[in-house]
Amino acid sequence: MKIERAVRNAAVAVVCLASILILPGRLAAQTDDDKGTVIEEIVARVNNEIITLSDYQKAMAEEPKEVQEQCSCGGVQLQAAVADAQKNVLRDLIDQQLLVQRAKDMNIDVTTDVVNRLNDLRKQNNLATIDDLQKAVEESGQSWDDFKQQITDNALTQEVISQEVGQQVNIGPDDVQAYYNAHKSEFNRPEEVVLSQILLSTEGKTGAEIDAVQKRIEDLRTRALNGEDFATLAKRYSDDTNTAASGGELGVYQRDGSLQKPIEDAVFALQKGQVTEPIQVKNGFIILHVDQHYEAGLQPLDVVREEIQNKLYQQRMDPAMRTYLSQLREESYVWVKPGYADSGAVPGATVIQEVAPTPDVPTKKSHKKVPLPKVSG
Repeated sequence: MKIERAVRNAAVAVVCLASILILPGRLAAQTDDDKGTVIEEIVARVNNEIITLSDYQKAMAEEPKEVQEQCSCGGVQLQAAVADAQKNVLRDLIDQQLLVQRAKDMNIDVTTDVVNRLNDLRKQNNLATIDDLQKAVEESGQSWDDFKQQITDNALTQEVISQEVGQQVNIGPDDVQAYYNAHKSEFNRPEEVVLSQILLSTEGKTGAEIDAVQKRIEDLRTRALNGEDFATLAKRYSDDTNTAASGGELGVYQRDGSLQKPIEDAVFALQKGQVTEPIQVKNGFIILHVDQHYEAGLQPLDVVREEIQNKLYQQRMDPAMRTYLSQLREESYVWVKPGYADSGAVPGATVIQEVAPTPDVPTKKSHKKVPLPKVSG
């Protein structure tokens, strides 16, 4: 049961600063009532909320895994990438707190969104009920309340970013045309397809059960052909926990043998928006959606317009987010324990002096190619 991976996938926002959406477990500062000694060290305070040493250590431990998933590098290069990411861990934890607190100030309600996200996670993990999801989470070593708080805080953060930053980043037709004119070499390409998938698993199934899975995948294909959004269907029904949360995105493929011949022949025969017939693979049935089909040569602007818009949006979102987060810091009280570094600190911003913690302190994607399973038989 890949619960933790599903949570991380569910937390992906529309901005590049995805690291601020990875929440560690929230642990309250504690004291031993008999001895009055601090059991949990406070690393930072953000207004009335705290970041504990456990939070910090957990986030630091997760960075190598996160970096490895996003970077195809290895060895010294991977080590350097992890070290760079870990320099910003405390900054990202403080950013997360600032955004969640801002969401509460704005009276943002994400109750419905949280229910939907939990239900999507239940489906992606092939669980019958939310109670089954809770059991799986607790068996993985997490508190169910902490798990739900992670989902809630992620939803709050994404909504703040969308309202306060995303809506201020505008990409006009002239911006797209200028980028295209200046970077035409980027769009001189071999024939390529961009693919998404829905996988329905047949693991542990036999006979009539496999037939039922095949019927379900055929029904999903019909729904996609009738106009339902393929990415939405993938999020709700795909059994592939690696891709479901991103709408089934697999990546970009060429006619270079990276796809098995039957799959390659099927997808390169289709145009943008078309869907393959169901294909039986080792662990189930898949249908593949052609998100884009690039013919060989210089791609026309209309073909790459959305790609350019997304690239420009991401380029402008990063500095816009840092400016916004600096503004939140200037309006907030942030204290960092000596010996720890906040790489997002704003010179001259208000800080609070260190005091002894007490028991009543409040608690506080370029396309990535995904390997396809082998065609059955």
